[in-house]
Order: sequence, then C-alpha cells, then structure tokens
Amino acid sequence: MKSETRQQEIIRVAAKLFKEKGYSAVTMRDLAKAMGMKAASLYNHIKSKQDILKTIIISLAEEFTEGMQLIQSSDANCIDKLNKIIELHVKISSQNIYGMASLNNDWMHLEEKLDYYQQLRDDYENDFRNILKSGIASGEIIDIKPDVMLFSILTTLRSLYMWIPKKEDINLEELTNSLSQILIKGINN
Repeated sequence: MKSETRQQEIIRVAAKLFKEKGYSAVTMRDLAKAMGMKAASLYNHIKSKQDILKTIIISLAEEFTEGMQLIQSSDANCIDKLNKIIELHVKISSQNIYGMASLNNDWMHLEEKLDYYQQLRDDYENDFRNILKSGIASGEIIDIKPDVMLFSILTTLRSLYMWIPKKEDINLEELTNSLSQILIKGINN
C-alpha cells in the first residue's frame, strides 16, 4: 500500500478540522498545530487554506460526476441505475467522511472554483433527474414529481457522512441494500 504524502496528510487533517469546526473557523495555525508543525512550514506543501478546500471538494465532486456519467450511460434499467447511485454514495461517503462534510457544508467558500463546482453539481442532479424521468416513462417507478424524488433520495445520501461514523460495525453492502430497499422500493408491504 502506498504511503500518504505530507500534502495528502495535510489535506486529510484539514478536512477533519473543517468538519469539526467549519471551514471559516479553521486557521492555518490550527492546521499547523494539528500537524505538529509551524504554520510557515505548511506553505512548503500547500498554497493556502482555499487550495486545500478546493482540492477536497473538487476531487469529490469530480468523483461523483464520473460515477454518475458511467451509471447514466450504461444500458441498465432505471432501478439498477438508482441502485448504482446509492452504491456510489455509500462508497464515496464511507471513504471520505471528512471531505463529504466540506462538500456539503463549505462549498460556498470555493472562490474561483465555485462556478465549476456548481456546474458539476447541476450536471449530476440533471443526470439523476433524467434517470428518474426515464423510469417514470418506462413504468419502472411511480409517476411522482422527479424533483421531489430527487430531493428525497439525495437528502438521505448526502447526509451519510454524518451517520456512518456513528455505526461501529457497519457493513457497506448491507447498508447499500437497505438504503435501496427504503429509498427505491419504499417501506410499505
């Protein structure tokens, strides 16, 4: 297994601090202290706090976008695509708990990359909405407003980063299957 670079370690520790305190409240001095180094030494590895935030959020947004593009372009039916979207969220969220907090809570601080991030998010949501519309058109899913379905499903999936760390012995495959059962098939008998 490849060891973490100092820059990757700084980004990981910063993401944890951003989750705990919020991006705006974290200073370079806080990050340096958490890293056990002087603040000036951080600049040997990173440009700025903004650069760290950009790296965290954009890398995750691009990972979601790439995953969605693969799902959207597949020949799978609507239900299978929705299951794959849930699997994508469980996988990325479980591997990036701290980064997901930044993605959900700190994206508005993305200065020069804000428009790019918003375009990635809009494209992702449009692809998701189109999958839902296709499922309605094919009769695979009920004919309820796609925006309401999108909001309901994404609200749950976007909050996984808060819930997963509270579960000690979580089985990700079981979680994916349970979420699919509840979010796609519903809870009625």
